[in-house]
Amino acid sequence: MKGNMFKTAGSTEAAVFTAPAAGPAAKKSRMQEVLRKLKKNWQLYVIIALPVLILLVFSYGPMYGLQIAFKDFVPTRGFSGSKWVGLKHFKAFVTSYQFGRLIKNTMIISLYSLIANFPAAIILAVAVNECRSKWYKKTVQMITYAPHFISTVVMAGIVLMVLSPYSGIINNIIEMFGGERIDFMAKPQFFKHIYVWSGVWQSMGFNSIIYISALAGIDPTLHEAAVVDGATRWQRIIHVDIPGIMPTIITMLIMNCGRIMTVGHEKILLLQNAVNMSTSDVISTYVYRVGLENAQYSFSTAVGLFNAVINCTLLLIVNKIAKHVSETSLW
Repeated sequence: MKGNMFKTAGSTEAAVFTAPAAGPAAKKSRMQEVLRKLKKNWQLYVIIALPVLILLVFSYGPMYGLQIAFKDFVPTRGFSGSKWVGLKHFKAFVTSYQFGRLIKNTMIISLYSLIANFPAAIILAVAVNECRSKWYKKTVQMITYAPHFISTVVMAGIVLMVLSPYSGIINNIIEMFGGERIDFMAKPQFFKHIYVWSGVWQSMGFNSIIYISALAGIDPTLHEAAVVDGATRWQRIIHVDIPGIMPTIITMLIMNCGRIMTVGHEKILLLQNAVNMSTSDVISTYVYRVGLENAQYSFSTAVGLFNAVINCTLLLIVNKIAKHVSETSLW
């Protein structure tokens, strides 16, 4: 028994001493395997190199500048020479009188846009998928896709022309039916509706592309079986099409929820005026105004970082809920 113990101990000791010798060899073998795969698929890595480089330079590189949110940044002193002030700018934003209004306006416009935009793209995709006439289907797709490629400036100009109190088509129709002309852009209560529904018109067609692709991937035999069972077209949409694209719907919903606090400033600035400011001023326009117009770089960076943290938190929460409820998530 003692001999076996000594033999076991000796073999263990030998293994301990021989393991390091095998380590470099295994590491070298793994490195050779990686190099072999790189050499074999080098074209693919060349193709992906540029997008990765752009992502690193324009997305991750600027993160270095986030440190000015915690400093009183002075351009002449640079990042390292500016004074560290900690959470001073965050506290100033949270305790400012504009904080509540900005959060409220941002949440209202974002949630309203999500509620209006999200189902609109799904409904359009299902409707286009059910079209049997090819020329009519292509015509609808072309008409609904086209607004997406209109620049924000041109789109805002179209909205202002259509809603003009003097020559706008909407006011012409109102006057034709005996009503009085309305200056829609001077009515704060109309701003969120104008912003959201013009956005639905512009993005609905383009957003439906991914759902049309998902619908094309549904197994046709499911529809054939449903027809044999006597299902109507509406029943096939409810019980075959919608469940078939549900993972795509959930994924897109998670991504949209992660942008709830992000409302683009370009379109709002083009439609904004001094009269509707009470309902049109959101976090992004506030950051633009404070950061670029007033040159308060540290404060505007702190506000933007605050907004990004909220968005990231919402994304994590919604992803966790989706994974628990439907077993579909981003990760």
